Amino acid sequence: MKPVIELEDVRRYYTMGEIIVKALDGVTLTISRGDFVSITGPSGSGKSTLMNLIGCLDTPTDGYIHIDGEMTLGMDEKDLAYVRNQKVGFVFQQFNLLAKMSALDNVATPLLYTGVPYRERREIAMSALKKVGLADRMKHRPNELSGGQKQRVAIARSLVNNPSILLADEPTGALDTHTGAQILELFEELHSEGRTVVLVTHDTDIARHAKRQIHVRDGRIGEAG
Repeated sequence: MKPVIELEDVRRYYTMGEIIVKALDGVTLTISRGDFVSITGPSGSGKSTLMNLIGCLDTPTDGYIHIDGEMTLGMDEKDLAYVRNQKVGFVFQQFNLLAKMSALDNVATPLLYTGVPYRERREIAMSALKKVGLADRMKHRPNELSGGQKQRVAIARSLVNNPSILLADEPTGALDTHTGAQILELFEELHSEGRTVVLVTHDTDIARHAKRQIHVRDGRIGEAG
């Protein structure tokens, strides 16, 4: 399968006073289109930095990154924002929903920045909410939804621009075990439809749901399966 994520000798260093912190130190990684990959590692291992680079939320100190065939090196903030909005769908642990908006409006929000007309935005958002099983919760605000329902809204929001990559950062971290299992089943379903899923987690049991596991330690990829 054609690669959708390519990192070549990527380094991300931070300067803290006189100390150089090597958050990532020479990472080369390829993820194919349609893959389901988990990224694990202890706190401070570099997995969050790796996630931020894949999602174009950060830029490398050195090395090359291609996201869906586009080289991110040299992109200005406008171009990086385009990649974030069109190429990557984000799902976070804390949902990041807008409290005063309905589920439907939360899901439709990313389309607002791409110039999609109002009626079409709502139709796409409705379809995404139906896909995640929330057809009967479209008008509810976040405070009227359970944790699992909030995460489903967040997943629906990540789908509306039909991104090449779904990037999930500890998506079950704020959920109980039963609800977390339901969310993982939803990611497995989305993967079975041909979507590329990258799941960042500290939990090895959750990581095993992926088809391929990548372990990060001390800024390097220690093992992959």
